[in-house]
Amino acid sequence: MTKVEDSPLYVTALAKGLSVLTAFGPSRPAMNLLELADATGLNKSTIQRSVFTLEAMGYLARDGGSKRYRLTVKSLEIGTGYLQTAELIERANPFIQQLNRQTGESCNLLEPWGTDMVYVARFTSHKEMPIHVPIGQRLPMYCTAAGRAYLSALPTEAAASYIERSSRVAYTAHTVTDPAELLALLVRARTDGFALITEEIYVGDIAVGACVVNADGQPLAAINISVPFSRWRPEQVLSDLAPQLVNTARAISSAAKGLKPSGAMKSHQT
Repeated sequence: MTKVEDSPLYVTALAKGLSVLTAFGPSRPAMNLLELADATGLNKSTIQRSVFTLEAMGYLARDGGSKRYRLTVKSLEIGTGYLQTAELIERANPFIQQLNRQTGESCNLLEPWGTDMVYVARFTSHKEMPIHVPIGQRLPMYCTAAGRAYLSALPTEAAASYIERSSRVAYTAHTVTDPAELLALLVRARTDGFALITEEIYVGDIAVGACVVNADGQPLAAINISVPFSRWRPEQVLSDLAPQLVNTARAISSAAKGLKPSGAMKSHQT
């Protein structure tokens, strides 16, 4: 157990119940008790009690007449509460919406969690987009434009720590996974004020990201613009979209200058 889990203030039953809720995902949309036990590492008795309670509270429901369970729409309350109360999202949204109107392309705000970036605001393009990325989607820092932009605003040692702790999977033939190469790309992003990636996580995708910082220069989040190769080329993104993205990131940074990295961000930077 960790020191936190040893604390008399730590509610083990609550932690176990939350682990059941977070076990569901695209690859595991419905699970029976045994599958939930495998996914969470909890024993069957604990799973039975947790599932019974979560079903009684309306967060889980049986999948038809089977013995498998799914999340219900009520489970959205947990995530949407954050989206409705986060000060950074509230301050950033008008600027991201304006960027979306200017460019006609998908513009997003992402916040860090662990070694990932999480989509917390998204203004989509009305044009054809082959990739659907919902709010709450997590993508790795090391191979995404928003992630590299965020890492570039950290001290080199801190950025290197994130890279070392990342799994560094090669999602495509273009994914950069070597730590030394990644650190060199962060130096360039720091100089340019933005990070550009081409097909490193999705084939056919180009993305450019810029960091949002507070008055002390601490990174809070990152914004990005994602476009398909069917309509754009990297050199066009650099000349047309990157300057607008950087200007928007600066405007959001000014609006968020008094904010501090959340406790969750800080605890995952150590």
